[in-house]
Amino acid sequence: MLLRLGGVVFVLWAVATLTFFAIRLIPGDPAEAILGGPGSQASAEALAQARADYGLDQPLILQYLRFLGRLVMGDLGRSYALHDSVLSVIGQNLGGTLLLAIMSLVVASLIALGLAAWSTRGGRIAAGISSVLEIVAAAVPHFWLAISLILLFSSILGWLPPVSVPGPVGLVLPVLTLALPLSGFLGQVMRESMLDAMASPFVLSARARGESENEVFWLHALRHAAIPAIGLAGWAFGALISGAVVVETIFARPGIGRSLLSAVQQRDVPLVVGVVIVVALAYMLVTTLTDLADRLIDPRLRRADR
Repeated sequence: MLLRLGGVVFVLWAVATLTFFAIRLIPGDPAEAILGGPGSQASAEALAQARADYGLDQPLILQYLRFLGRLVMGDLGRSYALHDSVLSVIGQNLGGTLLLAIMSLVVASLIALGLAAWSTRGGRIAAGISSVLEIVAAAVPHFWLAISLILLFSSILGWLPPVSVPGPVGLVLPVLTLALPLSGFLGQVMRESMLDAMASPFVLSARARGESENEVFWLHALRHAAIPAIGLAGWAFGALISGAVVVETIFARPGIGRSLLSAVQQRDVPLVVGVVIVVALAYMLVTTLTDLADRLIDPRLRRADR
């Protein structure tokens, strides 16, 4: 636990440092974001006063040290563009993105499980078709898939709204946009793991005991196939959060991804750094939970720990 805690601290420092300096490389003046953006036509005196008020007139290394000092105290600062606490802005938008990511992960896992089960139990034709579907799904970019889904379900069929609206209906297209590419990756992993399980000695022993194929599949092979998928949940969560930047922008859905994109465009350094740190914390939390879930499901890991 001490090693894991030290790793968390190091990752947060590295993420905060890289983000702080990377956002400074974007052309533009952060003082303009404080005064309303490039279109505000602020005077030179107002820009100079904004730089002095926020410490932007100091050397970059001093700004960085002040930033680290506030970060250690749990203060993420105030948004330049929104003139509100960064924690408040993140709190208002984080819930929508987490809901979108969790639902997408659940839907992607169910689709991947269905493809893996069909490919292992449906014969060679089913295996070939499911393999092609997994490859195509994994290769489709989010922006193209989102536009295609909008054209099909909104413009042609008229079943779903083209932008996100309150309620479950507004989640359908964004969730599918995030879930389908992820299901391709998870499906390939689950299928290979399930094939290995079906040829393993414990499956042969179960068949020798007189268990039916359905019992062998649901009680033994499925559990074995879920192990690598759970191990990939941390990576999948990070992929969903990054994909949410595109999906929330296309579907005009409030969320942390859309806020991050807007903050980067406006050079809102405190908000960008705050969002990245919160996402990194969530990623590490999910990774820790997946490690624990692996040990609950796989007895081999528990024996290795002992």
